[in-house]
Amino acid sequence: MKIGCIKETLDEKRIALLPQVVEKLTLLNSEVLIEQGLGANLQIPDEAYKKAKAQILDKKTILQTADIILRVKKPSLEEIALLKKGAIYISFLDPFNEPQILDAFIQNNITAISMEMIPRTTIAQKMDALSSQATLAGYAAVILASEQLPRILPMMTTAATTISPAKVFIIGAGVAGLQAIATAHRLGARVDAFDTRAAVEEQVKSLGARFVKIDLGKTEETKQGYAKELTTEQLEKQKQEMTKVLSQSDITITTALIFGKKAPRIITQDMIKQMKPSSIIVDMAVETGGNVEGSALNKTVECNGVKIISGANLAGKVADHASLLYAFNLYSLLQHFWDKEKGFQLKFEDEIIKSSVITHNGKKLFGVK
Repeated sequence: MKIGCIKETLDEKRIALLPQVVEKLTLLNSEVLIEQGLGANLQIPDEAYKKAKAQILDKKTILQTADIILRVKKPSLEEIALLKKGAIYISFLDPFNEPQILDAFIQNNITAISMEMIPRTTIAQKMDALSSQATLAGYAAVILASEQLPRILPMMTTAATTISPAKVFIIGAGVAGLQAIATAHRLGARVDAFDTRAAVEEQVKSLGARFVKIDLGKTEETKQGYAKELTTEQLEKQKQEMTKVLSQSDITITTALIFGKKAPRIITQDMIKQMKPSSIIVDMAVETGGNVEGSALNKTVECNGVKIISGANLAGKVADHASLLYAFNLYSLLQHFWDKEKGFQLKFEDEIIKSSVITHNGKKLFGVK
């Protein structure tokens, strides 16, 4: 089988294949086709891919001849029209919000695999690109916030005086939140964390943070590991208790997502008015509507002296390692279902394939399982 990888859009620095992963793919008895200049953003020359036994071609040729296309982001409608009939396209596809792209896959008889839909099971851990990218995003959020904060994070004793540690508040203790907690703690901050799921308290404490307890009654989580939506009464109680912590925090990072739905609004303008001037908020859910009232995609806005930073594509800020993890996620997926003679096999009886394939044989599978 021919596996192709093409360049991303201009605003995406991550790439789907690195030379060391190309070498592994060629050992599966496959041909690897790389678009010229694929690794330019990461200073990886085409020669490195050639050395790994990849063929360097133009995008159109790859789209028209590859059996499998690997990428980070979703394709344009024009790119889908060029794909070889019956080809497999694998990337982040945002299937909840891209009906036009799904329709184009169906019309062109493309099998589409959405990396967001890989189930969070033990056997699928190596393929779980959402978790690998969220881990790096959590790290990047703390670094980004610390760069904007006009003070240091750790306690420091000097001849002049002692500097108190900065206070960091992490809202949401999923993969991104836990990494943000760990990073802020390593940098010397005093860390508080909140999650609607009481079950994560032990994990939060193990990373050196204080778990903020708010009695919301019964709360649940989805099969994907995300918290479920709260009731109006639960949200109001959460808001009141959170405001107390926010008012003392120097950095707040929000990570709350509801899988397949608009992000919950957690921090309002009234709450921001209670915060200290020059404090920082990073809204990591800004791409799905935002946890913070007033946050804006790809912009930093200021409200009452508080900077609200867009947390869009934070993994892209550490693109080298983000690409490395993502490339191995893709390799793990392909290798798991690879037959040396037949190539990549779509075993629909397997939960991983059943969950992640969203179009196949001219039909929509997403949302009908």
